[in-house]
Amino acid sequence: MAKLRITVNKARCIGSEDCVETAPAVFQLDADGKSEVVNPAGAPDATILAAARGCPVKAITVVDEGSGEQLFPPPKK
Repeated sequence: MAKLRITVNKARCIGSEDCVETAPAVFQLDADGKSEVVNPAGAPDATILAAARGCPVKAITVVDEGSGEQLFPPPKK
């Protein structure tokens, strides 16, 4: 299991809660109804990536801190 850096673009987030439903131990909605990361180690990597992929506005970025590789969204080539 890699150490992941998970960030949420609050300007892009629409508060759909898809990430919260997929990984409730990792994501919560803040007082403004925007997603925030509360525990980056709260779910298996595959679940965190599924939550990021499920975001309808692609507001979640996931980076492998060990390699520096951006896992989601895939980097543009």
